[in-house]
Amino acid sequence: MQARYERLLQAWAERRGEAGTLAEAVDHFMKVTASYRPGLFHCYRVDGLPRTNNALEQLFGAHRHHERRATGRKTASPALVLRGAVRLVAGVVTRARPVTARELAVADRDRWLALRASLERRRQARVMRRRFRRDPDAFLARLEQRLFQPTLPS
Repeated sequence: MQARYERLLQAWAERRGEAGTLAEAVDHFMKVTASYRPGLFHCYRVDGLPRTNNALEQLFGAHRHHERRATGRKTASPALVLRGAVRLVAGVVTRARPVTARELAVADRDRWLALRASLERRRQARVMRRRFRRDPDAFLARLEQRLFQPTLPS
């Protein structure tokens, strides 16, 4: 596939003069292609990686479908926004193949704790946004009170 694409680009470059008013478009295409070239054919070097955006869309669509079916919701769960990085990966992996207890037992505890902490920070930020939207004046008053609260000398 890469060799065929290279031949196509070479033919376009050689026949650029025949493009007339589209010569600038050919130049732009060649420039953009050059900037994307390092990762353009990466999917062919990694087994099991979806080859097109369609495959990725199908993967995400299947996840949304199963989540809506399991929860009874008509729209995506708000938890997917909050914990999507974890839930999506877990859902994809478990559909691809069963995960054994042995694989779970060798998990890196420090990485797991760091992930849990980042999820908790995201959850707290979401809670604070909700509190602000519900009553901005009260939220700002509490924040101001905490700011001016005297601290004990150390």
